Parts: sequence; structure tokens; C-alpha cells
Amino acid sequence: MEKNKPEENATLKRQIKSFEFRKESFNIFYHTWVDVEEKEEYTTTELDELNLAQLHNRYRNKYNIPFVDEIKSIREQYGLSASKMSEILGLGPNVYRNYENGEMPSVTTGRLIQFAKDPEEFKKMIELSRNEFEPAELEKINKKIESKLINWNVIDNKLEERLFGTKMPNIYNGYRVPNIYRIGTLVKYFAEKLEPFKTKMNKLLFYADFLHYSRTGYSISGLTYIAITHGPVPKNYGGIYDKIAESGFVDIREVEFDDYGGEKFLNHDGEANMDIFTASERSTIQDIGEKLGNLKTSEIVNVSHNEIAWTQNIDEHGRISYDYGFVLETVK
Repeated sequence: MEKNKPEENATLKRQIKSFEFRKESFNIFYHTWVDVEEKEEYTTTELDELNLAQLHNRYRNKYNIPFVDEIKSIREQYGLSASKMSEILGLGPNVYRNYENGEMPSVTTGRLIQFAKDPEEFKKMIELSRNEFEPAELEKINKKIESKLINWNVIDNKLEERLFGTKMPNIYNGYRVPNIYRIGTLVKYFAEKLEPFKTKMNKLLFYADFLHYSRTGYSISGLTYIAITHGPVPKNYGGIYDKIAESGFVDIREVEFDDYGGEKFLNHDGEANMDIFTASERSTIQDIGEKLGNLKTSEIVNVSHNEIAWTQNIDEHGRISYDYGFVLETVK
């Protein structure tokens, strides 16, 4: 049974449950509302979307099928329309657009789209289908590919690989490809509103990403987090923050206090461009700022030590699965 929104006396129930997709079974954290008085279980549109996102994410991850934001960015890197991408890949007229809107490609088509990410491979695809285009149109497409190849910055790609490790969506990055611009904008927002020290910034990012995952099945930044003594932190956060500062998102300054020093984040110039985030992402980011922004660094470290995400991973300083977002203690 589905309702538009939960009743006032409803409580959220979460259980690991197996569901089938394309003849395969996957375990997800299945969410329902339970009416306390009637003992009735039901879902809302929001919970249905969360449950389905988990199921689809596990299938995409297993078969390396690109996610929606990847599918869109692969097309945009060549400056092509969705209909033209469909034509080049030998798909139906509206198929690529449907994939960008969330429809799941087959495993074979998913691999084909992954190949198109590489300009060299995409150039080969164009060559194979050259007879399907008018000469002027073919020349225009090839110019776009050549332009992409010229600007293909191997150094930047290697740097991002070093900072983030694998850029394939998985359970440790919240099924989102890490992106310096999105991460930098998120850091800039918190610097602008709160001017936090580095340790607090680590926790603000953790809570924003994991809270959004608990609501939608996706992180905001694509960062991977590990458990260390002072709580959850982005993996390679030092290098990531250096890159963000070099890119002009924020200033990081050493500030002395009580005979100690600490690195504080300050907004560099202008306001953070929050339009790059979805409505649910903006809402989650604002919620974290309001709920945790007033906490001192030591206080936010202490509350992060109450999270199962930290207590169950600190012994090995291990990576933290985003599924721990479903059992956050500090924010809901």
C-alpha cells in the first residue's frame, strides 16, 4: 500500500530484504512506514524511490552499467544531443534520452556507453558508422572529438585517480562519480556559512553525504570515507582540500588558539553556486548546516564517535559503506 506522506503517528521500519530485478536477487535496506495504532505497513512515493534506487544501484554496480549522471556527462563531453548519441551508438531515436532519465540500459548497451567515454574509442565508433552521416555532419562531429582529445588532460586525470582511487560508482562513494567541482562547491558553502576548522569540515561532509544517501540512495559528493581517531573523514582529504584551494573555491588558513593551531576554511570569493545541486541535495546540505553548524569541533567529533559507521570500522581504519547512512544517530 502506498500513501502520499506518512501519518503523524507512523514510525519508520527498516529491514534487509531480497528483491528480484532482471531475474536476479539483491538484498537492500527495505523501508516502510508502520502505523503505530493500526499496525499497518505502507510506503510513500519517497520511500518507493529510495527502495528502487538501492535495487537499481546494486544491479548497475554488479554489471558496470553507467549511472545516470555518467551517461549524461559522456554525451556532454562531446557537445552532442541525446538523439545524435543514440544515432552514433546505433540505438533507437529516443533511447539515449531515456537512459539519461533513469531507464536502465542492458548490460551490453551499458558497456557500449562506457567505451564511448574514451575519446579514442568514440572516434573509432564514428569511423565505423561514417556512412550514416552527411560529410559536413561527420566533419563537425570529428572536430568535437579532436577538440576533446586535445584538451584531454592526462595529468588532471591521473591526479583525480590518485585522490579518489576508482571513479566507478560503488557502495563506498555512494554510487556517484567523485567530481572536484561538486566537492569544491560543497566545501565552499560550508566555508561561507560556518568557517569551520578542517576536522569539523570532515564531519560536515560526512554527515551531508550519508544523510542524503539515507534519503535517496545516492551521496552528494562521491567521496569515500574512512574511520580514523577523530571520526569519519574523506579518504585523502589533505590532497583533496589542497586541490580545492588551488582551484580557488576556498582559502585555508592556519589559525592559532589556546597555544594550538588549526586550519580554518574561509570563503575565497563570491557565493557557492548551489544551483549545481538537486533540490534534495540542497535541502540536505542546509539541514546539516542548521543542525550541526553550531557545534564546536570537539563536539562534532564526539557525536561522530556515536555513529556505528565509525565504531564498526575504526579498528581497521577501514572504508565506510554508505549503507551505514541508514543508521545515523545524530541526524535523520
